[in-house]
This record gives sequence, C-alpha cells and structure tokens, in this order.
Amino acid sequence: MSSLIGWSIRNILWPYMERKKGNKIRSYMAEMKKFQSLSKQEISQYQSERLGELLKHAMKNVPAYQDLDQELIRSIDNPAEAIQHFPILTKKYFNQNSESYIANTADRSQLIANRTGGSTGEPTKFYLDRVTVEHFEAARWLGLSWSGIQIGDRSIMVWGSSIELSKNQSQIHQLKEVLLKNRTIISAYDLREENIKKYLDEIHSFKPIYLYGYPSALALLAELMIRNNLRLQIKLNAVVTTAETLQPQQREVIQKAFDCNVINEYGARDGGIIAYECPKGHMHISTKNCYLEVVDIHTKEPVGYNEKGLLLVTDLNNYSMPRIRYQLGDVVSLSDQPCGCGNHLPILASLEGREDDVFVARDGSYVHGNYFNQVMWSLESFSGYQLIQHTYEDVSLKLVKNVGSHDFERDEQYFRNEIMKKLGDVYLSISFVDEIPRSSSGKIRYAVREFPLPSTLPIVEKEREKEYTTLHF
Repeated sequence: MSSLIGWSIRNILWPYMERKKGNKIRSYMAEMKKFQSLSKQEISQYQSERLGELLKHAMKNVPAYQDLDQELIRSIDNPAEAIQHFPILTKKYFNQNSESYIANTADRSQLIANRTGGSTGEPTKFYLDRVTVEHFEAARWLGLSWSGIQIGDRSIMVWGSSIELSKNQSQIHQLKEVLLKNRTIISAYDLREENIKKYLDEIHSFKPIYLYGYPSALALLAELMIRNNLRLQIKLNAVVTTAETLQPQQREVIQKAFDCNVINEYGARDGGIIAYECPKGHMHISTKNCYLEVVDIHTKEPVGYNEKGLLLVTDLNNYSMPRIRYQLGDVVSLSDQPCGCGNHLPILASLEGREDDVFVARDGSYVHGNYFNQVMWSLESFSGYQLIQHTYEDVSLKLVKNVGSHDFERDEQYFRNEIMKKLGDVYLSISFVDEIPRSSSGKIRYAVREFPLPSTLPIVEKEREKEYTTLHF
C-alpha cells in the first residue's frame, strides 16, 4: 500500500500540482542538480549576480533599506563588498520592525505567514512567498536524493512540533499525512522505555524508507533499542536528523541501532534549507538559494575559512520580504576545500550550535557549549544533561543518571571540575532529574545562556570562593 502511495505521489499528485497549481519544486530541483556540477568560479559568479540584483531591489522597494547610503552602495562593483554596508539584522530588531521589510512590490494577498518555534525565547513572525517556499523544498529533496531518497518515499518523523501534534489529533489530518505525504509521526515528547516495542511495531508496520527527526529523540529511541537488545527487521536508506545540532555520540548510537547512514540536515523555518550532508559526510551549502557570511561573535567583522563565528544568511529568492544579513543565531565555520563526492557546492566546515549556547567565562572569554557536550559524552554515569548559565557567576547543571552505573560521584566531580576550569570561579548547583525538559517545539537544548553577550568584558566586583550545591530531585 505504501509503495503504491509513493508511486501515486510522484506520478499523479505532483504532476497534477504542477499543471493545475503551478508547483515548480521539481523544476527548481532539476536546476539545482545542474547547478551543483558547475565549477567553483561559475557558482561564485552566479551568487554575485543574484546578490547584486537582490541588493538593488531591496534599496529601491523595501522601506527598511531605503535610508541606506544608496549612492555609496551602488558605486561598489563587487556585491560581496556592497553587502558589508547593510546592517546585520537581528531577530529582535526584525520583530520590532517587520512591516518595514515587506517590499512595495509584494502582493500581500499571496504572502505565506510563518513563524519560528521560539526555542530560544525569541519567536519570529515573518512572511515568505511561494517562490521562496518551493526553493526551500527543492533544496531538501535534492539533499535527500543524494542518499537515494525520492519524493513520496515513506517516512516516519520522530517529531515534537506543537503545530504538528495539535493537527494530528484529527484522524482526518493523520489520513492526509499518509495519503498526501506518505509519512506518519512518532511523538518526540513522550518516548518511554516501556513503549519501545510499540514504536518498533509501528515502524515495521509502516515500512519507512527513512526516519526523520530531532537528533536527541532519534538517539534516545536508538538507546532504548540497544538497551532492550532490539533491532529493526527492515532496512532503512538513512536516518535524517534536523533542527538540533547532531553530536558525534548521537550519530554513533543511531548508526549502531538502525544500521544505516545518518544524514544531517541544516536549516531553519526563517532560513530555509542551508546545507545537507552528502554520502562523503560533508555539509554542502544550498548556494543557489542563499548567500552566507560568517562574522566574529564579538566584533561582527568577517572571519576567514575554518574560523568559527556567527552565521548571517541572505535569502536570494525572497523578493517579497528580503532579510539581508539575517543573524540566524548559529555558530559555524566555512570550508574552502572540495568534496570527493563530485558535488561542487561549497562546504560548511562546522556547525557548533546556537549563539545562545556560547557561555561567558569570568575572565570574559567565550566557551562554546559544545565543549561540555564532549565532556558529557565521555562519562558513562549520565545519559543526559543541561547546563544553564544564569549570570556570569551563577551556573546550574541538570544530570540524568544512567541506569546500571556506579561511578556517579566520580563522574559528577569530573564534570564539575571541567565547568570550573572553563568558566572560572562560579557558583555551581547540580541536580539529578529523570529527564531533560524539551522546549515547546519539542527540541532539547543542552547548553543555555540566559543573558545577552556583553559589549565589554564583565567586571567582577570581588573574588569569591568556589561554591556548589548538589540537589536530588
């Protein structure tokens, strides 16, 4: 039945959408497939031309950009230099002035309203047009095609979006998910060990080609399988992770449990599909859709290849509501090295996580939360954690004990020492919990900073002795 549904989606539903509704996803996908085989120079030339066109459009038609020094910007021959004269657009500023970013040329009746999940406490409302949305989808299906996945292939989402779950209370919606998208959903909110056989029965019954979901939820599902000595009786093409930073240990446990490749997708509702992992393990950037910059987290000046910094995204297709140099909030680095897969799209060298995951040590230096991920995954006593920096001096750590381990005190002390070593003389409270809470969208944030990055180094009034408390919940 599911094979027939997939065939029907590819050969009946999508052709109908293309003829009757003007859907161009497959057309854009075909263009992108040709684009990825262009030379590095040709790709760069295309980006430069598209960027130049977008900047001119924004200055002429978008109120938010009409106060810029247009004479100066137009006199610059290189669009990569011209864009430096556009201000960095933060989510906060955009939210406060969003109406001014709608182009005078946009057909407001055709705009598609959207919003982010607000997992960082900063939900963003914005508009897209149909061209932009279809380019996002084309980039996703192109990335999936690198792993042999076709439009209409069966999938199970391990997902937790409140929007998705509220809709799925309706049997009609569930039926549409299956018939129109050939997918079903396992809730990421409530994965429990006592239900592991139920989850596997659902997977075996639906026979998906691939799984798709949060790394944390997929890794937990994998751990439950391994812990109960259970394996899939079907062969998956891949497990696709998205919406959270995929940690090496999560990749390892997912590969072990499901016996297939793990493919990482990097994107955002307000940024589109930015990069996709190829079979060689490199994250190729959707250069036909977006122009990326990486700037120093403190000075906001451009950094070089393989240097980590804040990612700025400029969508090259959204002429209805252009957001130029949009600060998505992620910390990444770019690579100038080619890939052996034959795909010439440039490579995202690293994806560290969100800016909000960056901690500020007592001496003013920055410590990315990914460091503590590496510490955590080296310890056998704990299966989960969350580290929260409330102020420069106050930090709390939540730990989930790993059943069967007997070295809790030793590993707790080691984790504590690593935190002190990196962050300095801080107050540290440690609590043991049954699970790490998910955000309203279903994601888990392992490292959280609750205050903005300083414009200057923090000033500590007086030195205090190292203190910590351990709480048991």
